[in-house]
This record gives sequence, structure tokens and C-alpha cells, in this order.
Amino acid sequence: GDSVNQKEGPVTVSEGALLTLNCTYQTASLAPYLFWYIQHLNKAPQFLMKGLTADKKVEHEGFQATLKSDSSFHLQKWAVQTSDSAVYNCALSDTVREGCMGS
Repeated sequence: GDSVNQKEGPVTVSEGALLTLNCTYQTASLAPYLFWYIQHLNKAPQFLMKGLTADKKVEHEGFQATLKSDSSFHLQKWAVQTSDSAVYNCALSDTVREGCMGS
């Protein structure tokens, strides 16, 4: 079945340093959607970004990730700040299929 793997637990980086969070996935889908969510302390998770196209970089609020053909969607941010302290989660969804009913 489909699966997502984030190997590291809590990550500590110094302010101004590079943050890298690794996400790898397995899926039978030819066009998976990958997502990153951020959850600050005592807050609900918030959508951060999604990857839809292989080898295309996506960016949002200083974060960036590239959905790679090697089944990775690693999140990076240069010059992190204390306000970036949070729980980050990678998620996978199969391509949304609409209007594909066979006869």
C-alpha cells in the first residue's frame, strides 16, 4: 500500500541555520500528491505546501520542497527563526480522479 516515512524525530537547529526535514514515500500511483503540514504548539495543523509535479520546486513563506522521482519530498528552509519551531508532517494522497467512470 501507500506509505510515507519521516525518519527523524524532533530536530533542533540554531537560528539562522538550514533546516532539512526528510520525507520519503511509496505509492502505486503514477501521479501522487505530497503535502507538508505545520503545527505550532497548542495550534491546529496548517497546510504548508503540496507537490504535484515531479522535479518541480514549490515554495511558501521561505520553505521549499521538490517532489523527486526518487520518491522524496524533503522540506528545507534557509535561515530558520524561533517562530519556525513546530511539528512538521508529510502526507501522501493519490491523484484525485474525477469523471473517470468506465462503462
